[in-house]
Amino acid sequence: WLKLFRSQAHPKHLSTKPSAMSTGAPCVVMVDPYSTGALLAQELDQRSYAVIAMWTADSSELRWRMPKAAKGFPEKFFAEVDEQATVALTADLVRDVAQSEPLAVICGGDTGVKLTDALSEYMGLRGNTTAGGVKNRRDKQMQQEAVKSAGLRSTRSVCGHTWWEVKGFTEAEEFPIIVKPLESSGNQGVKLCHTEGEAETHFHLLANSQRKGGPQREAIILQEYLKGAEYMVDCVSRDGVHKSTMVWVTDHGPANGSDFVLFGIRCVPSGSPLAQELIAYVHGCLEALRITDGATHTEVMMTETGPCLVEVNSRCHGANGSWMPLALALTGYTQVEACVDAFMNAEAFDRLPHAPPDFMAFGILAMLLSYHEGHAESTCFDKVRELQSVVFLEEQMSAGRWVKKSTDMPSLIGMCVLVHADPTVVERDLEAIREMEQEGSLYVLAD
Repeated sequence: WLKLFRSQAHPKHLSTKPSAMSTGAPCVVMVDPYSTGALLAQELDQRSYAVIAMWTADSSELRWRMPKAAKGFPEKFFAEVDEQATVALTADLVRDVAQSEPLAVICGGDTGVKLTDALSEYMGLRGNTTAGGVKNRRDKQMQQEAVKSAGLRSTRSVCGHTWWEVKGFTEAEEFPIIVKPLESSGNQGVKLCHTEGEAETHFHLLANSQRKGGPQREAIILQEYLKGAEYMVDCVSRDGVHKSTMVWVTDHGPANGSDFVLFGIRCVPSGSPLAQELIAYVHGCLEALRITDGATHTEVMMTETGPCLVEVNSRCHGANGSWMPLALALTGYTQVEACVDAFMNAEAFDRLPHAPPDFMAFGILAMLLSYHEGHAESTCFDKVRELQSVVFLEEQMSAGRWVKKSTDMPSLIGMCVLVHADPTVVERDLEAIREMEQEGSLYVLAD
């Protein structure tokens, strides 16, 4: 029996699970398996793999972000351990815990990207190389430079730790511009700045603030403002073969004083010329970043001059996996299942189509926003569940807690999947949800 303690960042508890070898279950390491990563762990568990959760220092409180749909987790993790001072020590810890060689190291969330690449490479497992200047694939500036070097459209940008390192960009670039953390996720810290003074103020705010989902005191990036619609392309890769599992178009807009609040996402038919252009461009970006294995979630703007990279995220599509019921209803499979196939089942991966098939229904993933704030006495999400096309609802608020106005992904109050054969039913129900949000009728606030 193993005696494993979690780090001081966790309430300490004792694991009393037999080794993977003694249970006969092959072992897989998941790095920072929060959000959709927990559902990836669930898929592995259902295929009889013992899952070790490896938590990085950067994961911080994100490690507690387990979707309700990930039933049994975190309790079902074979073990939970913390990243060590070096990759070699981390690999030794994994071997000690598993008492065998793991079959794979898979990334669960943004904060785990760097360790996943380094650990899989050190242990000789399937993964993405860290050679050739790609030790940190979360680095948005590095991504843009690599894509530009490959001859693809890239975003003009500059990054630095001090204002004087980036000030020249504001003097040369047309406003507005984007100012955000170099390794941001979920639109945290992203701001559209209309003047040099506004950009400098936000730069200093980011430089002096603590942030979830990444290293503290990191560099800050300034980018040109890309005009056009934003798309997301989800892929899985094995041995350099890239397959798209879904193309999405996002509905972003201003709300509650924030410029980039996500209202929802819709699926784009893969056979359309638009989707084909996006998929080809994204595959080129993956090649430029030397991504050969695993899942990716890439954000792209379709500008007047064609697709242009926003960022590549070397993990599954996030948002607590709330998009999975929609993908499953429309195509019959999800990126999560395909990601496991990419690592563990070559034949299943080979059978995957290179792009999603024709959709079997119409649907949308709607983000639920709060336009009010206060202490929530109760919630009223059953009003949403009663709508005809609603098939899934992930609540992100509860009674007894403070509700604030939604300005980014962490401040959303829920995520909802609407699916129906008749698109007019979906649009009618979506309109009803938007009215509930404005009225504040999804919760009762204390007087």
